Amino acid sequence: MKLKNLRWWILSLIAIATVINYIDRNALSVMWPAISDELGLEKSDYAVILSAFMIAYALGQTAFGKIFDALGTRYSFLIAIGIWSAAVALHAVAKTVSSFTVVRFVMGFGEAGNWPGATKANAEWFPINERALAQGIFNAGASLGAVISAPLIALLYVWLGWKVTFIVIASLGLLWAIPWYILYKSGPDSHPWLTEEERQYILVGQKPAAVDAEVADEELIAPGWMEMLRYKESWAVILSRFFLDPVWWLFVSWLPIYLADQFGFDVKQIGIYAWVPYVGAAIGGLTGGWLSGRLIDRGWGVNKARKTVITAGGALMFPALVATAFAATPLIAVLLMAVILFGFQLAIGNIQTLPSDYFSGKSVGSLAGVSGSAAVVGVLITIWLVPIITVDSYVPFFLMGAALVPLAIGAIWVLGGRIGPVKNKG
Repeated sequence: MKLKNLRWWILSLIAIATVINYIDRNALSVMWPAISDELGLEKSDYAVILSAFMIAYALGQTAFGKIFDALGTRYSFLIAIGIWSAAVALHAVAKTVSSFTVVRFVMGFGEAGNWPGATKANAEWFPINERALAQGIFNAGASLGAVISAPLIALLYVWLGWKVTFIVIASLGLLWAIPWYILYKSGPDSHPWLTEEERQYILVGQKPAAVDAEVADEELIAPGWMEMLRYKESWAVILSRFFLDPVWWLFVSWLPIYLADQFGFDVKQIGIYAWVPYVGAAIGGLTGGWLSGRLIDRGWGVNKARKTVITAGGALMFPALVATAFAATPLIAVLLMAVILFGFQLAIGNIQTLPSDYFSGKSVGSLAGVSGSAAVVGVLITIWLVPIITVDSYVPFFLMGAALVPLAIGAIWVLGGRIGPVKNKG
């Protein structure tokens, strides 16, 4: 049996896994006002629980980068989604800060596998000119999950209560595993359902010379884990993720609580408003991927195309973050946040393709994992700052996010060099 456009079927399944990832992840923050009232928990308790998630997420990014390189994409995704789905279900029996911390830690470790896995699958299944679009679709899955999660979780909470809601959403990951196991038999070099035409399109298009005359005589290298860190290009990816990812997590982790604190929202009102910013994020993810690929198809080099789109994303984020600090109504706030997250996804989808632009083979998953771990370290720092700087106002919250943007974009320009295959240090 042959299946046309198999790479897009693979991509669709990973995007669906990402949707599930964010539904599971956002459930606690959406229901936190009700859970905290019932169990007598505080905002500082939420910071502890969230920190446990992020520490595990940092460990999981690096661990799963190596796991995906060692075991392959098919089985590694099953391991990751199995771990996080089981942990989501266990939220239903959590009653204390300690118990929530434990299940959130396990969940964070499992959920981390989704991102190095998506990056590795992207490198395996897509030619260079389609990779930013593929990454944008992955990231749009995260945004779609965030869009769906707020009203879905609010509806399930009203209907079933918070405990059963965790069990219901946990089942989604286990159901996803069935078509994944059936469809993802191997990589494109040997998958029995892949047409020969698509196989050649993928494999030939993964060579830099196929899309960029500037690097026609250069080949992608695959340095080991420690050797990879000797390249400044690796640090461009690591530092850009360290500075930029906290902006996304400020909204993923704190948006429902911001709406509750700033405007007195309950769970149902959060469900009405909290999805709006992620519509902007979904559009930004698709736009950033499409635009980068379109520029490459029109003759731009990979270096110019990636940097242009990344910089445009930063240029949108910075003023919108400053303006949101002084938003007077919830509608104005969430609309400005939609602009912020549009810009974020415009940039991050292209940043996440850089490991496969610079390196090949096992280095791709490893650099994706290490940079993901660096991103989580940045997020952890901001998580602990939020309860401190928002005692009187959320203005410092948004200004902190604005300050991170030029640091992230600057890392790409200062350390990234020419985006393309790095030269072997020998």
